[in-house]
Amino acid sequence: MVLEELIDAIKAENKPMKLFFYGVILSTVAIFLSLWIFRTYSSLIMVFLITMGALPLIYVIIKNEEEKDLTDLGEKLLLKEHAKALNAFMYLFVGITFTLAFWYAVLPSGTVSILFNSQTSTIQSINGNVTGQVSNSLAIFSHIFLNNLKVMVFCILFSFLYGAGAMFILTWNASVIGTAIGNFIRSNLALAAELAGLPKVAHYFQTIAIGLLKYAIHGIPEILAYFTAGLAGGIISVAVIRHDFGSRKFEHIVLDSADLLILSLVILFVAAFLEVYVTPLVF
Repeated sequence: MVLEELIDAIKAENKPMKLFFYGVILSTVAIFLSLWIFRTYSSLIMVFLITMGALPLIYVIIKNEEEKDLTDLGEKLLLKEHAKALNAFMYLFVGITFTLAFWYAVLPSGTVSILFNSQTSTIQSINGNVTGQVSNSLAIFSHIFLNNLKVMVFCILFSFLYGAGAMFILTWNASVIGTAIGNFIRSNLALAAELAGLPKVAHYFQTIAIGLLKYAIHGIPEILAYFTAGLAGGIISVAVIRHDFGSRKFEHIVLDSADLLILSLVILFVAAFLEVYVTPLVF
């Protein structure tokens, strides 16, 4: 397909910034196609279209990582190689998130309410559950960590069953985070509009920077944990498809995937800690 030919999956690991712009293009095309053809259900169709565009690229990268596991590289070198793929995934994710936040902030309010309807409902549901079920920081931490752990399990499951299936869950998360950032920027820019002259311009940039940083502090490590877990599940999935099951090479792949899963748990724990104990102090 045309979008798939815009970037080479193997070269993308060495030039991840291209994946950022690929995410921008995918998201923008998905937004306007979903509004044009499936306007009523655009909040979900948009996610499907972005996922469809990213799947071929993600699958090739995961397949390439599985092939690295079949070599005689040591565990440290393997993790370093996997880090390139994870870095590429993160650039793609940030590109998608940034683009969705941008369009949320600039599109007419009527269009925004339709395009991000499901995402807005999800955010309201999450906020309601947190405030209604917990009353102290430790309980909030446990609630958030367990909820994120559930998402990570789905990433592993989807990757194992569908190869690069975790991309759908991660794209959905990108759309929710992009909605939250876009809403923060849009709301605060509305207040800034009451100001006049240069201070208003300065406040615009300040609002955008704060909106991005507020969710990036814990959002980036959280998504990195999901990608790490998804990569582990995807590597095992590709190995099974390639009939490596039961061989010594497969054992090596399982051990490597186990290391990735442990790493993802550690990162997820850190992300929950940042969300509960650091972000509130900064903002």
